[in-house]
Amino acid sequence: MVVTPWRQARPNLPDGPCPFCPGGVEAPEPYDVRHIPNRWPALPDGRHEVILHCPDHDSSFPALGEERTALVVERWSARTAALGARDDVAYVFVFENHGRMIGSTIEHPHSQVMAFGMIPPLPAAELSATSCHLCLDPADDLLVTRRGDWRAAVPDAPSWPYELLISPRGHVADLPAAGRRLRQGLAAILVDALTRMERLLGRDAPYMLWIHQHANDPAAHLHLHLAPALRAPGVARHLAAAELGAGVFFDPVDPRQAAAQWRSA
Repeated sequence: MVVTPWRQARPNLPDGPCPFCPGGVEAPEPYDVRHIPNRWPALPDGRHEVILHCPDHDSSFPALGEERTALVVERWSARTAALGARDDVAYVFVFENHGRMIGSTIEHPHSQVMAFGMIPPLPAAELSATSCHLCLDPADDLLVTRRGDWRAAVPDAPSWPYELLISPRGHVADLPAAGRRLRQGLAAILVDALTRMERLLGRDAPYMLWIHQHANDPAAHLHLHLAPALRAPGVARHLAAAELGAGVFFDPVDPRQAAAQWRSA
């Protein structure tokens, strides 16, 4: 647990113009992609940043397309390398909270980067495995799509309805090690997956996206989790006492049914 009492005072809806739009307080000059310190950081000492995806307030990865999404992926990679080189950083965590339902306080397209001083519990558990399940091909009935060296599949035991696991076929540790060509492939499959999600659950469907990666561990296999916050179009998927108190997740959508719906989208 990290206690962050200074974040309690952060505004839920900033007054006035969007601070992330060009000319706003966080982006006074024109930009394509921009990274800035988080004004209300969850981690101190410059270890929490915000990535502004584009100047267009109403855009999204599907609207940006593969080429401009690749610019965002390149910035994720660059900040992973820069923050990961610090002596006080053990793990770089890239994530996006999309939509008011998730708790995003500003709707302008953006993601965040946290540089932890330790390896968080979930990535640590993945890294402790004795074999890499991501190096194996997913079952055909769980596979959603392939784009070049990347594939997207529904996990065998997803925590969220319509969760997707996006990974390269080759065992590569993190975004910087992936190289530009593989990162461009990530942009392509990310646009593909989020376009399918809009068709399946509706435009502007809220979602969470996070990246697991680790430069200094041979067990690390770069991958992303895409977790829509809906269990059906317009119907929120809530976590309640059984999930949070017992640590057991109840998924109302059969994973193979979810994969079939992803494919048909």
